[in-house]
Amino acid sequence: MIELKQTVNLMRSTDYKERFQAEYLQTKIRYDKLHKMIIKYEAGTLNFTPSTPLAILEKQACFMGNYLKQLEIRAEIEGVDLENIDLHLPEPCCGYAAKDGE
Repeated sequence: MIELKQTVNLMRSTDYKERFQAEYLQTKIRYDKLHKMIIKYEAGTLNFTPSTPLAILEKQACFMGNYLKQLEIRAEIEGVDLENIDLHLPEPCCGYAAKDGE
């Protein structure tokens, strides 16, 4: 899974399509984490009690999902590839490939 810190190079790019990809990825990462939290909250398996009511969290997820949809539509119109995004990560050193999140 991609982490927010891995989108920094795209966000700093001079190419608006790469900045667009970064914005999409960052929103998607945050949406996916919120969605997982809501699922665990509703299932009773969340390991903490959020101070925010579930209804607010669900509304936030709904707005984020709608925003992602609009970004996907715009990407289709503008020819921005959201499926095959090159994160411009450095090559592994000495044959060592770090696992996601390292």
